[in-house]
Amino acid sequence: MARLLTKSCLWKGGSPASTVPVMLRGYSAGSSDTEYLHKSIVPTMHFQKSLPRLPIPKLEETIKRYLNAQRPLLDDDQFRKTEQLTHSFQNGVGKELHEELVQQDKQNKHTSYISGPWFDMYLCAREPIVLNFNPFMSFTPDPKPEYNDQLLRATNMTVSAMRFLKTMRAGYLEPEIFHLNPAKSDTQRFKNLIRFVPSSLSWYGAYMVNAYPLDMSQYFRLFNSTRIPKLNKDELVSHENGRHLLVLRKGHFYVFDVLDKDGNVVKASEIQAHLKYILSDSSPAPEFPLGYLTSEERNTWAILRQKLMDNGNQSALQKIDSAVFCLCLDDFPIRDRVHLSHNMLHGSGSNRWFDKSFSIIMAEDGTSAINFEHSWGDGVAVLRFQNEVFKDSTEHPAVSPQSSAAPVDSSKAVQKLTFNLDDALKAAVTDTKKKFDAAVGSLTIAAMEFKRGGKEFLKTQKLSPDAVSQLSFQMAFLRQYGQTTATYESCSTAAFKHGRTETIRPATIYTKRCSEAFVKNPSKHSAAELREMLNECSKYHGQLTKEAAMGQGFDRHLFALRYLAAGKGMSLPELYQDPAYARINHNVLSTSTLTSPAVQLGGFAPVVADGFGVGYGVHDDWIGCNVSAYPQRDVKQFVQCVHQSLEDIYKLLEEKPGKK
Repeated sequence: MARLLTKSCLWKGGSPASTVPVMLRGYSAGSSDTEYLHKSIVPTMHFQKSLPRLPIPKLEETIKRYLNAQRPLLDDDQFRKTEQLTHSFQNGVGKELHEELVQQDKQNKHTSYISGPWFDMYLCAREPIVLNFNPFMSFTPDPKPEYNDQLLRATNMTVSAMRFLKTMRAGYLEPEIFHLNPAKSDTQRFKNLIRFVPSSLSWYGAYMVNAYPLDMSQYFRLFNSTRIPKLNKDELVSHENGRHLLVLRKGHFYVFDVLDKDGNVVKASEIQAHLKYILSDSSPAPEFPLGYLTSEERNTWAILRQKLMDNGNQSALQKIDSAVFCLCLDDFPIRDRVHLSHNMLHGSGSNRWFDKSFSIIMAEDGTSAINFEHSWGDGVAVLRFQNEVFKDSTEHPAVSPQSSAAPVDSSKAVQKLTFNLDDALKAAVTDTKKKFDAAVGSLTIAAMEFKRGGKEFLKTQKLSPDAVSQLSFQMAFLRQYGQTTATYESCSTAAFKHGRTETIRPATIYTKRCSEAFVKNPSKHSAAELREMLNECSKYHGQLTKEAAMGQGFDRHLFALRYLAAGKGMSLPELYQDPAYARINHNVLSTSTLTSPAVQLGGFAPVVADGFGVGYGVHDDWIGCNVSAYPQRDVKQFVQCVHQSLEDIYKLLEEKPGKK
């Protein structure tokens, strides 16, 4: 289940383009305190208490939506069988499970019905987290070229990251709010009023002016947090007292304090000096780089980690686990976007610690990205962090090309971690490296940029930009493989307390009909008919997106009912044994979108061996996608087919009405 359901929780989960616009906030008026990004007069967690609870959809609605999503994937006989199974589930065991789920939910008002099962799904998954779970989002380069120097940018980002940590922990970070009417709610007047509304009622005050505060419960796991491998189920740990940064370079591990004993950010010139010292270390790379072990199958890694502990490495591992975050300094420049994607998604494995909640990876030329472990949260917190760090480090850099590193003795301040490895552990590192190299060596990535137009043009045509992008993937797959396939698009449910994500199912009867018209029989249809099909796709996709954002999809509900049945030791209900259920959850097209001024591009691996991992963005005047695949699929041909599909759609839209 884990691999089938989770991979693209990031992109729309981060800040769904269709439901939550990305906001880059700056300093609050009059803030001159260098310790903080800003000082919001509305406390960070002001709305958390009164957030609405994630609704459990009505069972009959879930079944109806499930059948609608199955219709384009099944022939008539298959569909009839699935229809019978769903209706007997709805009237029998499904009804009992649903009633029990509703009762459980009523007894756990502090959380959402999906939160516990979702954590379990991630933490119980035994596959390696590299490629299967961890995604990446790369930073846009600093607009001032001279600031893209590795030492400068690493120093500035580290200082900005610490300002973010301090702002958040002090409760000064502006709450995350989705403003439907910013003129009314994203104002000083609103902030002055809402801060006096008690936390237990504050959400309702925001709702009155069409503002929707988002869940921020995941934010505390951003810093000082790590996923620890354990047999059968991993554990998330946070050590909020950790004051040091973990730096990896050439497979070596270094730590130094970035917060002093009073909790203040260490001087930027000192951080610069320590990073300069690390960059000047000419020691050869270790023969057995320990970072590879974090890419192992989780039970294997759990056993190896215990061996590391027994071998006297507890102190070094504790330093890694409790570090504020991980900074990976790579000693080579980035060649192109495909190289960027490979490096930030997996790299060589020797200079990474994939278990940390997130790592900032920075190449020699200052190209940087965040790679994050996915179990603790979705992209909501990560994207906010990335936006704030980008804005702060580019607009208020702590050091400049003219700055000098502080005259401090970094050899005393920086500790290089050493590890005791016996022959069995050395052999394990060598073995893991082979597996890692084989896995990442089988991944291909291709990027596509369609420059004929983007969001602005599509809006003049009254079409949803996201719907058009998703249609282009359906058309591309049909063009390449002659069929419609199971497709996953992730959408955040952060508008609810402890919401995670819901699935939008973009393969619909409308996209199937439209794709076949464009790809198989374009001459059969008039321009007006094709336009009408585009309108239908757009309208229905908009409805699915809205339903998902409001917690009214079907995937999470069915997942929770299955989880409940398993927890009770029941035999698996027939609905879940239906080959059609397995097929719709075998997400050949796993897609996710994100656009933000701070993000250059992002990506993730496919969730199934014969799938595509599609990260995409619709910009004002262009559309781009970054697609990954394993050998069973031809990724280069797929992105060409996507480009061709967009060409076909735009050609039609640019024609004068009335033309055949």
